[in-house]
Amino acid sequence: MAERTIRVEVVCAGAEQPIQRRVELADGCTVMQAIDASGIATMLPAGTIDPARLGIFARKVAPDRLVREGDRIEIYRPLLLDPMEARRRRAR
Repeated sequence: MAERTIRVEVVCAGAEQPIQRRVELADGCTVMQAIDASGIATMLPAGTIDPARLGIFARKVAPDRLVREGDRIEIYRPLLLDPMEARRRRAR
């Protein structure tokens, strides 16, 4: 029996423009395996992909979460400014 494949999208909102890749994977792959298969990691500076800043459809997920057909895996950038500090600055 042939192994079932699924299609997912991997995106990273870069500073200039987003990077998007669609990949086909074997059913049962994880979020990190999908990111590796997309090749996005080679396009980003070292250390950009933090396992604590990954999501699927805007919901934070663990890097070992299994992906499903049609998932949109998102690699989040670190915050440049804490949201509370940004509010304080605007209030001044």
